[in-house]
Amino acid sequence: MNIKKIAEMAGVSVSTVSKIMNNYSDVSEKTKRRVLEIIEQTGYTPSSSAKTLATKKSNLIGVIFAGELNVEFTHPFFVEVLNSFKKQMGVLGYDLIFFSNEKFINSGDYYSRCLHFHVDGCVIISGEQMEPAIQELDRSHIPCIGVDLELTGKKSGYVMSDNYQIASKVVEHFYLLGHRELGFIGSTADSDISNLREAGYVRAIAGFGLVMNPKWFVHGDDFFEPSGYAAMNSLIASGDLPKAVFAASDLLALGAVRALKEQGLLVPEDVAIIGCDDIEACKYTSPTLTTIRQNKERLGVLAAHMLFDLINNQSEGGSFVVEPALIVRESCGSGLKHLKPLNA
Repeated sequence: MNIKKIAEMAGVSVSTVSKIMNNYSDVSEKTKRRVLEIIEQTGYTPSSSAKTLATKKSNLIGVIFAGELNVEFTHPFFVEVLNSFKKQMGVLGYDLIFFSNEKFINSGDYYSRCLHFHVDGCVIISGEQMEPAIQELDRSHIPCIGVDLELTGKKSGYVMSDNYQIASKVVEHFYLLGHRELGFIGSTADSDISNLREAGYVRAIAGFGLVMNPKWFVHGDDFFEPSGYAAMNSLIASGDLPKAVFAASDLLALGAVRALKEQGLLVPEDVAIIGCDDIEACKYTSPTLTTIRQNKERLGVLAAHMLFDLINNQSEGGSFVVEPALIVRESCGSGLKHLKPLNA
């Protein structure tokens, strides 16, 4: 049984049956009753593809892990944001479909895949070495929300934490603990998020009247633990270590801690460490990791509501910047009595 057969049995057009199923008002009550009786008698249930054709909506949201180097399901920060996003989109009546960044049929791109699956909108998770296909999707008519990725299209928006405030909180905490020799571990030189955090860090250092030493600013290949480990080992090999290091992610920080411990150096006594994200592992490492908490649940919920409004023409895009919070644990210590730690 299909919609065409229902139309034949009722003696009406397919479009009339579609209108009745979707509660359009321009159908007579007599015709509506006849069609609904046939639907009830036959037990007909419209398929999702039929509903999509009838309403022009699939209630599907595309999820894209952007960039040639992307986080996929391996970065705990983005997994928590995406879980929050998924739950909120479910409440709003949408399901998720995940796109890989491998080539599609006939070398198609993200935009063609979105058209193929009739998605109502997309959430795009930031990565490194962004594909041109992301810019094309951003410029299209398909509503898109970026997470840690600035999108500027007419049907786009984005959410991210305030990266300058993140860096400022780190420098202020180091300063109050008496640290003046400050280093930084970031991701690749073309990482927008890492660069924002580094720029904020440099600005905050200057704001406190401290001198920045470029030798103490090193970068890895990504935001993951092995890159933090390699970056810290390069600092150790130089024979000139800063007293405190800000790592652009918790995983980079955990890699740095591992490198220091292997060389017999103590954290925070020899080098204090602060990470960024506040992933769950921070509470259970030795020492526990001081970090900047990004409000992952709020980022996910905001992304969902912003995308919903774009899909339903209730907004024109825009951006939300979420305030971070300093979480003091053991890896940077708290040497001042008046400096009350926020424990989690």
